[in-house]
Amino acid sequence: MNKLFYPAIFHKAEEGGFWVTFPDIAECFTQGDDMSQAYEMAVDALGLALTCREQEHLPLPAVSDPTTISTEPDSFLVVIEFDMFAYKKRTNSRAVKKTLSIPEWLNEAAMSMDLNFSQILQEALISKIQAAK
Repeated sequence: MNKLFYPAIFHKAEEGGFWVTFPDIAECFTQGDDMSQAYEMAVDALGLALTCREQEHLPLPAVSDPTTISTEPDSFLVVIEFDMFAYKKRTNSRAVKKTLSIPEWLNEAAMSMDLNFSQILQEALISKIQAAK
């Protein structure tokens, strides 16, 4: 999946910092003590909302045209860049056991070289997935 770009509205909080909402995803909101933290929190909140939708087999929301979104005083629009693959890699690294079959000669050659089968398979799968993008 390619990178996604969702508009977010950053609202200045009275006590300082920002709270963030997403016009296209009503259940997605967050906050931060400063612009940098609010942006990072917005990326994480967007990731959580989109992966939850994906797990529930719901379609991802259509992205609004940022030029059609108006903001109130003390708020402004920021487009949040989101990479689903990078988010999943960062937040879900739980190992899953897989059983596979390879030719005996290949197994013997790899074992004689003390190769780590899991690491090689992970690297090959990541390479294949990135090439498919």
